Amino acid sequence: MTTSHADTAPQTQRLSTLRALARLLPFAKPALPRLIGGLFVGLAAAVTSLLIPLALQYVIDGPLTSGDRTAFLWAAFGVLALGVGEALFVFLRRTLVLTPAAAVEYSVRQAFYRRLQRLQVAFHDRWQSGQLLSRMMQDIGLIRRWLAFGSILLVINVTTLVLGMALLFRWHWALGVGFVVCSIPIWVVSYRFEQRYGVLTRTSQDQAGDLATAVEESVHGIRVLKAFGRGGHALGAFERKAETLRATEMSKAREMGVIWFWYELVPIMAQSACFIIGVVLAAQGQLTVGELFAFFALAAAMLWPMGSLGFLFSFLIDTRTATDRVFEVFDAPILIEDPADPRTIAEPRGALAFRGVHFRYPDAKEPETDLIDGLDLVLRPGETMALVGATGSGKTTLTALPTRLYDVTAGSVEIDGVDVRELRLEDLRSLIGVAFEEPILFSASVRENVLLGRHDLDPGSAEADAVLREALDVAQAGFVHELPDGVDTEVGEEGLSLSGGQRQRLALARVVAANPSVMVLDDPLSALDVDTEALVEAALRRVLAGTTALIVAHRPSTVALADRVAVMRDGRIDAVGTHGELLRSSEHYRYLISSIEEEGRR
Repeated sequence: MTTSHADTAPQTQRLSTLRALARLLPFAKPALPRLIGGLFVGLAAAVTSLLIPLALQYVIDGPLTSGDRTAFLWAAFGVLALGVGEALFVFLRRTLVLTPAAAVEYSVRQAFYRRLQRLQVAFHDRWQSGQLLSRMMQDIGLIRRWLAFGSILLVINVTTLVLGMALLFRWHWALGVGFVVCSIPIWVVSYRFEQRYGVLTRTSQDQAGDLATAVEESVHGIRVLKAFGRGGHALGAFERKAETLRATEMSKAREMGVIWFWYELVPIMAQSACFIIGVVLAAQGQLTVGELFAFFALAAAMLWPMGSLGFLFSFLIDTRTATDRVFEVFDAPILIEDPADPRTIAEPRGALAFRGVHFRYPDAKEPETDLIDGLDLVLRPGETMALVGATGSGKTTLTALPTRLYDVTAGSVEIDGVDVRELRLEDLRSLIGVAFEEPILFSASVRENVLLGRHDLDPGSAEADAVLREALDVAQAGFVHELPDGVDTEVGEEGLSLSGGQRQRLALARVVAANPSVMVLDDPLSALDVDTEALVEAALRRVLAGTTALIVAHRPSTVALADRVAVMRDGRIDAVGTHGELLRSSEHYRYLISSIEEEGRR
């Protein structure tokens, strides 16, 4: 099972809330005019709502007291107009902000996905897929809702409170002072809430990512869990993670309950205190009935802005934490990039050379020796070389170096005499085709999977169809024509609707279709039956005749495809030669071949 996020993903240095949210400005910049417009329209709605109590004061102290019916009707119409105006402002605010907020969400999500594509494989080795998925979907969606709703309302409601409190002083200083003094507990409780809730929010969102990872692992490994009868074990692990998340969410709910209690209680207390003050002032003749009525209408209008602060502050902290989590990915350094001054290979010949190569994984502990330790190996253009070695000798790791899935720690990998680090990644990866030991297919059609490396072809063109047919023929993947929609059949997530041998043949067809100068194949025939393997090998010989190939071999038949064989031992090349030469000169090779043959007979 995957370790928790806290063990795998570094956290971005904690910034203040405003500085953290300010990092979204480059994404929000195109949408700022409409967002700011929505903010001003929202403020206009707030100001309009504050004018209604003043209009009511005029109605009560003027036409209602004097009995002037005409003036009263006009005043009532004015109050109605203010109410309709406020509603129209609210509608316009939502119209202005929803579309640009969605555009910001789109741009952040696009940039996030591009970043994931650019980050080196070592990054993905350390991060849980569920953590990345929760950031991509949940956190970025939360940012969009904050931009469209939370940020606007927070500014509007705080402004409403400030203006409202200022208006309270308009009628009498004692009313304003009473309301402000009674509001002090809110700011004290808010500060404490921000400290505690921020920690709980971060913990909750990380735990949600861990839970998503657990679900993903269980779904992808459902066949294994069922085959070994370990569904109950997986359920138990899931329940423990879910219970941990539930406990954190309950702690968040308690914190929100406390802050909501204070945000509900304090306005009522303030209104009650001001009611007593207002009645005394009215009895003393310092306030008119209209002013007292307007005061309480204004205080009632301020109940929602003040009561909403608890929700909006929690929303703010959730968004700040979501922003931190998203920018942890943006802040991850890209270690494998295009060179500043790239070189090109005008006419690729396919010579592949490893010169003094050392490699260790980025998270390897310092005392450990290099996994590949001073390796030298040269493949001549058009040569097929089999790579054999015991388990753990570094064969699979070596196959990841030519395409710069990882960069060498020391030494160099060269193509046609050019260090692969001096080539643009796109150019390099168009020169080398790779088939991994575990074939990976995407939730797409057979055609799209096989032609994945041929972005230079129009998928519907006659040339693309010819390349597809040839690649499928070499890989002996004619079974695709028996699928429901032939080569346009969707193979399903990771190709799990196909057998292991079928997936392996399509992965091999993908490499053949790419038509690279160099092929790196990691045990490409391991899942094939003997008859199919013989057919594939016969077709491969035609393809390999003009292509340089490095093939990790676990079968005698794979070794037989090679012009020469390289023996790998403890991260180094122990011997290189033809199969016959190595049988005569290398005891270790004889041991490996005998082991391979014995394994093949089982």
